This record gives sequence, structure tokens and C-alpha cells, in this order.
Amino acid sequence: MSIYDSIKVDLEHTSECGAFADCLNVNFEKPFMIIGLVGAVLLIVYQSLGRYVFAKYFPAMHIPFWTEELARFIFIWSMYFAIPLTIKHRENIRVDVIYDKFSPKWRGILWIYSDLAFIVMAGSIFYTSLGYIYMQWEFEQETAALRIPYYIPYAILPLGFGLMVIRLIQDISVELKTSSYADFFSAVFLIVLSIAPVYLFEELNVLVLLFGYFILLLVLGVPVSICLGLATLATVIGADSLPIDYIAQVPFTSVDSLPIMAIPFFIAAGVLMGAGGLSKRLLDLADYFIGSLPGGIALVSIAASMFFAAISGSGPATVAAIGMITIPAMIERGYDKFFAGVVVAAAGAIGVMIPPSNPFVVYGVTAQQSIGSLFMGGIVPGVLTGLALMVYTYFYSKKKGWKGIDREKNIKELIKVLWEAKWALLVPVIILGGIYGGIMTPTEAAAVAALYGLIAGMFLYGELTFKRLGDYLAQAAASSAAIIILIAMATLFGNIMAIESVPESIAAFILSVSNNKIAVLIIINAFLLFVGTFMEALAAIVILTPVLLPVVTQLGVNPVHFGVIMVVNLAIGFITPPVGVNLFVSGTIAGCKLMDLAGAIVPLLILMIAVLLLITYVPAICMCLV
Repeated sequence: MSIYDSIKVDLEHTSECGAFADCLNVNFEKPFMIIGLVGAVLLIVYQSLGRYVFAKYFPAMHIPFWTEELARFIFIWSMYFAIPLTIKHRENIRVDVIYDKFSPKWRGILWIYSDLAFIVMAGSIFYTSLGYIYMQWEFEQETAALRIPYYIPYAILPLGFGLMVIRLIQDISVELKTSSYADFFSAVFLIVLSIAPVYLFEELNVLVLLFGYFILLLVLGVPVSICLGLATLATVIGADSLPIDYIAQVPFTSVDSLPIMAIPFFIAAGVLMGAGGLSKRLLDLADYFIGSLPGGIALVSIAASMFFAAISGSGPATVAAIGMITIPAMIERGYDKFFAGVVVAAAGAIGVMIPPSNPFVVYGVTAQQSIGSLFMGGIVPGVLTGLALMVYTYFYSKKKGWKGIDREKNIKELIKVLWEAKWALLVPVIILGGIYGGIMTPTEAAAVAALYGLIAGMFLYGELTFKRLGDYLAQAAASSAAIIILIAMATLFGNIMAIESVPESIAAFILSVSNNKIAVLIIINAFLLFVGTFMEALAAIVILTPVLLPVVTQLGVNPVHFGVIMVVNLAIGFITPPVGVNLFVSGTIAGCKLMDLAGAIVPLLILMIAVLLLITYVPAICMCLV
């Protein structure tokens, strides 16, 4: 069940429940996360408009200097209120490759084990954050702009992680409806067994602890963010490399960042615009130009995905928005349903190449590179990938005899489709024009795009209703929260790696194998393609960027160029099983099994790898617009 469907069920339940406690149990976090997301968007939009509109025409409406700080704190509160909801609806990012191979009984045990591991992590942060807040209370530290005591914004840590513990206990109780208490105690035994080495053995090797626990927990299906956090916690306790209080502040400071706020804003923009009818207008526009060619509707799917990529910043969101319309239409017109599924899945991967792109935002924050430069670097590779897919689709469809549908083409019809799509076509202009015109930062552009998506969906197209607005905002907040906790825990993990000089050691090892740039880039590409088959792209970026970036920079590779290589590599992971989230989404729409799609995707996969190699060894493709 998707987070959206779960939220819908909750709302229906709320209307029926008679007890206040029941309603509180179901919906407690939702108002906070929705109001927080909307509040942060409005504050950043207000800040952006203030520099150019209010300052010139309405000087009395000057922008308070504390606006950005307030927006950041509201954003953090809304995200940490949303994380408990991702637990309730089982939406955390995890690697299920080995977990899925177990019997139903052992999957139940490992699910409880995962929840218990999460409780250990959340409980540790809850406890240590209380001590950290007490210290702030005692020494009366104040924020830089708002001049409020620091313990007020930091109060979200014990509150948020306390709510996570409650939701995890609820999730265990749900799992026990299909598992036995013997399974529960088996999971408890596994937890004790996992923790024991930290306390039984003295002076354990830091790298053994850090990577040993990370790999073990990952294999057992624990959410990636919690694998990172628990591996760090085990290392802090076992190797005594840092005081345990260290874990109390990083979950706040690591996400107290204006660039990171772009992620939920772009997600909200994509969700609202998809729901508001912008994707349908883009499809109609693409259909006017290329719908009559062989494989017309398949070509339209790819072209529309390229347009929608400039709105959503997400691969699965692009597949859902475009595929819900074009996959059933292709099947109805006689296209092979497997081909229909893989074309849209492959085209959806462009969603993270053409800006805005959430993976580029995460890479930019992790590598401390310009997000604007990364956005520009992704345009040509994204368009090149789309064109390659279109050429293949054209000739394959011609061979199969899948014809397009002729439609009347004249100036009147052209003006009509352009007029209908005008509000959707303005989105890339607002985002990219705002950023590269020096008017807005990427985060401000994302906030403006989210507000624009709301206005366009509700008032310009009228397809987004007030009744459903809360559902979509909750969906955006919950999707964002899974990424935010990943970034927070990856920061903890990365700091330990930095203290122990892990990136430098790995760089030295790789360069000892070969210092030839071509050979090293081949090794890294092969490694990233392998990682992308079982790890979600954002998780891979936050973990591997600190490891691989020092290697390539020593060989003279531009960090922006490497960022594009990394994102394109991991975008291919969207269409490679066993993770292959784009295949899951398109397969659900087409009514196909994942492994059937996995066979049909091979030609498109080879084509995308060829484009990747071209991007890797011809840097000008990425850097020509930077």
C-alpha cells in the first residue's frame, strides 16, 4: 500500500471514529507535518519575493532577517513529525533483496528485528537529546536570528524520536497479529546477539564495527537510514572514538540547511502538479508533435517524461504521472504490455537527470558543490538519453507495426495545445530561469514551484481540490521525511568515516590498483551500476560520495562532472532489479511481473549504459552548459 492509500484509509477512519483518543492515534502527526511544510514553503517564497518585489514596490513589507531561520526550524519540525508516519505505513527505504528470500515466518521475525533495531536507535537519540536540551537550558544558548533559546527548536528531537518509538511499538503489535510470540522473542534474541560484541570485546577495530554492522543490518532488511545510524552508534560505543552525546545533535544540525529544504519542496511541486493536471497537458502537447509517428504513444511517453522531469525531480513520480495515462493507452492500441511498461520505466529514469533533481541536490550538499551547476550539467545527458530511447522506440515500433494515430495539424490546433499546456511549460522557466537568472536560489525556486503547482492545480486547471489537498501534501511530506532521516543518519556515518580517514584509505587502495583515469572510471562505473541494482539512489549518494569523490578528484575529474556520472549511473538502477523502483511502478500499472519486465528492459538498459559511457569519457557533454 502506498503512503497515499494509507493516508486515505486513515482519513476515512477518522470520519468514523467516535473517541478522541482513536483520532489522535491515527492523525496526530499529520496536521503538524502538513502545516509545517506549507509554512516553510510560504516563508521561503516570501523571502524570495521580498528581495525583488516588496523591496521595490512595497518597502513597508520588508523581509525580517529571521525569516530563513524560522523556515528552517519549521521544516525540521515538519519532517520529524512525518517520519513516524512513514513507520506506520512502512515507507522507509530498505534493501529487501535477501529479506525477500526468507520464508514468511522468518520475514515476520526479521521485520520485528528491524523494528527493534529502529527502537534502539530512536531510543538512544531520544535519551541523549534530553541531556543535550538540558545543557542548552542550563547555559541559555540562543539562536542567531530569532534570539530564542536553542532548546525550543531542538525539542523536536525527543518529541520526534519519542513518537517514532511509539509508532514502532504499534508496528510490532500489528506484525504480531500474523506472527507468534515465539517469533517476537526470537527477534529479541537476535537483537541481543547483535549488540553483544560491542560490550563483550574491547578495542574492536573501528572499520570492522562500522562496516560490519552496516552490512549485517542492511542484509537483514533494516531501513538504510537506521543501518547507518546503528553502525555509527555501535562504533561510538565499541571503539570509544567519540562521546555518545555526539549523536544527540547531528540529527538536527545535519538537516538544518537551506539547500536540503529544496528536496521536500521539489517533491511537493511534483506531487501537486501531477495531481493538478499538468502531466495530461504535457502529454497532449507531445502527442500533437510526434503522436502520428510509428510507436507514437510510446514516443509521446518519452517526450512527456522529459518535460515532466523538469517538474518532479523524481524517477518514480515521473513514471506514475505519465504511465497512469500512457501505459493503458498503449495496451489498448495493441502494443506489447511488457514493452509499454519498460518504455515508461526507462523514460522515468530521465526524471533525475533533467533538473530539478533530488539526487543532484543530495550530491551537491554531500560534495559541497553548486546545485545550480549540477542542474545545468544534467540537462544535456538527460536530453541525450531521451533521444536515444526515442530512436530505439521508433525503429522497434516500426518493425512491430505499431502505428501512431493521425490528428489534425494546423495553426489553430497548435495554438490550442500550446495554450492548454502553457501553465505546465512555465514551470521549467520559473525554476531554471529563476536560478540561472540570479533571482532565486535552488531552494527558493523549489518553494516557488511548489506554490505555483498548488495555484495551477487548484485555480488554473481546477483539478486539484481542497478535499484532496491534505492527502497530497501529506504524501509529499512523508516521501521527503524518508530522505531527510537518511541524510541525518548518513551524516553521522560519514563523520565517523572522516575521523578514521576511511575515504583516503579507499582512494589510496583504488589508485594502487591503477592510476589510469579511464580504467578507474570504468571500475567506478561498474561498481555504481552494481550498487544501483540493490540500493536506492539517494542512499547510495550519501554513502558513496565521500568515498569516491576523493579518488576521481585526484585523477583530475571535475566534481560536477562526477556528480552527473554518479546520478546517471544510479538512475539506471531505477530500471534494474531487484530494486528497480521504476519497474515496480510501471509493472503495477501494466499488470506485469517484475521479472518479465526485467527481460524486456535489456535493450533499453544497454542503450542507457552506452549513453553513460559517452557521458563519462566526453566531459563536454555534461560541462558544456555549466
